[in-house]
Amino acid sequence: MDEQDQPSGAGAPPSDEAIEAVPSRRRMLALGAVGVSAALTIRPAFAQTAVSVMNCQIPVPDISGAGKYIDARGNLVAAGTKDAFPGAPRPFTGEEVKRAFRGQTLPGTTYNQSQAYLQYIRRLQAGQSGFTCFASITMQR
Repeated sequence: MDEQDQPSGAGAPPSDEAIEAVPSRRRMLALGAVGVSAALTIRPAFAQTAVSVMNCQIPVPDISGAGKYIDARGNLVAAGTKDAFPGAPRPFTGEEVKRAFRGQTLPGTTYNQSQAYLQYIRRLQAGQSGFTCFASITMQR
C-alpha cells in the first residue's frame, strides 16, 4: 500500500494493530463502491416487484366459477340468482383492486357490483386464480 493511502499520524510509525483499526482511503473507496453496487442492484428489484404486483391480474370469478354469479357477500351462486352479479368480463389488475380497496369502484362496475366483487376477492384462498396477486397487494410494506 502507498503511504498516501494510510491515515497520517503524528510521530512514530503506527503499529500493525493501528493500521488494521483505521482503514485506508483505498479500502474505504472499495467499500463505498460495493455499497453503491448493492443499492443499484436491489432498488430495481423492488421497482420491478412493485410494477409486477400492480400489473398482476385477478379474475372474478376464477375459471372454476366460470358462468356463475357473485352475490353481495362474495359467494358464487347459480347464474340468474336475484341480487347477484355476473362475473366480470375481464380480470382486474392489482392496481385497480388496490384503488377499489381505497374507496373507488372497480372499472366498468356499479358501486354494489364492485362491492360484491371485492368481497369475492377478499375470500380468495391459496390455489385460486388471483390469490397470489391479492396477497401481494394486501401485504404491508
